[in-house]
Amino acid sequence: MNQQAELSRSSQLAYFPVSFFAMIMGMSGLTLAWGKAAQVLGAPSIINQLLLILTLVLFTALCGSYLMKLFTQPEAVRAELNHPIKLSFFPTFSISLLLLSAALLPLSKPLSLAFWSVGAVLHLLFTLYVLTQWIHHPKFQIAHSTPAWFIPIVGNIIVPIAGVEHGFMEISWFFFSIGLLFWIILKALILNRVIFHDPLPEKLLPTLFIFIAPPAVGFTAYLKLTGTIDTLAQVLFNVAMFLVLLLLTQFARFSKIRFYVSWWAYSFPLAAASIAAQVMYSATSKPLFGYLSFALLSLASLVILVLLMKTFAAVWRNEICQPE
Repeated sequence: MNQQAELSRSSQLAYFPVSFFAMIMGMSGLTLAWGKAAQVLGAPSIINQLLLILTLVLFTALCGSYLMKLFTQPEAVRAELNHPIKLSFFPTFSISLLLLSAALLPLSKPLSLAFWSVGAVLHLLFTLYVLTQWIHHPKFQIAHSTPAWFIPIVGNIIVPIAGVEHGFMEISWFFFSIGLLFWIILKALILNRVIFHDPLPEKLLPTLFIFIAPPAVGFTAYLKLTGTIDTLAQVLFNVAMFLVLLLLTQFARFSKIRFYVSWWAYSFPLAAASIAAQVMYSATSKPLFGYLSFALLSLASLVILVLLMKTFAAVWRNEICQPE
């Protein structure tokens, strides 16, 4: 019986998805959003602190689980790394480190710097690896391009969020430039795939929300780098808000999708949009942006609460780590 249970656990571990780290992106984003709300909207700081503790606990648990998979099921990890779609989710780990670095800044600058340094180096390596695969490997087809392709390349735009605070201005501009340029290129490629080719599979439909993240994070990062709301900042912010509006009008379609881990793609983009609105409100003091900040923070919090409940329920019912 014990041997059977051991085999069952080992088999489940082989199907533990690297995309689970999108949960940490969402939780870190919400932690940062409530941290900003404590400064801008007068929200209780205890919420941000509790969210940070929960996020660190979840991050530790996911790291432990994936390390076990790496050591006991290396062929399964290799298969994910060679998969044309799953490959793009590996950098969710490095982005999680970068976001946790920003969330840890008020508590410990040295610890934040350690997270940022490892996250930035890892993300650059992931960027180089993924781009090399795209350029030289014959397995990629138009059907493999999804909004998840933003994660490894455009994810570089997140580096300045904590990088500027640690004094790495030129390095932050380096990463921001990569993310901004490839956002424009990949957005055109992915829109072409979405509009003119087969629709995304149901499981990947939530990844459409990833469209929100680059302009929302880009706006916040750009303000960190420049300190001014100029034309580019306005464009990034308005594009992010339009994309939130566009995707919210698709609510009826998204509400019919059964639960997958990919639902976590809703989380970080909404949290990033909430932070962008609060940053704009802080910079301009216009009431409109205050109302928008409150609405987006409430929406992101509600969505992530639902995601946590559904995820824990799916884990309890043993529905997560299963063959596709």
